Amino acid sequence: MSQPARNLKLDVFGRTIIVRRRVDAWEVCYVGNEGKIRPAEDIRIPEALSASEIPNYIADICHEWATPQYDEVRVIE
Repeated sequence: MSQPARNLKLDVFGRTIIVRRRVDAWEVCYVGNEGKIRPAEDIRIPEALSASEIPNYIADICHEWATPQYDEVRVIE
């Protein structure tokens, strides 16, 4: 039996998001400088993606956010 997907906190080209697995969908939220969380309604993740596929998927759909200073998507521990 596989383990449930964990929540992911990502630095997406200098912006912090949290991706949470819900029963039948992924939920994406922006994290503000004060730690406030709000839904990221402009980011949709296909239900079938695994947690390990999400950073690359987010990099593909948010590549316009990249700058010379912030040029990658990375998982924040």
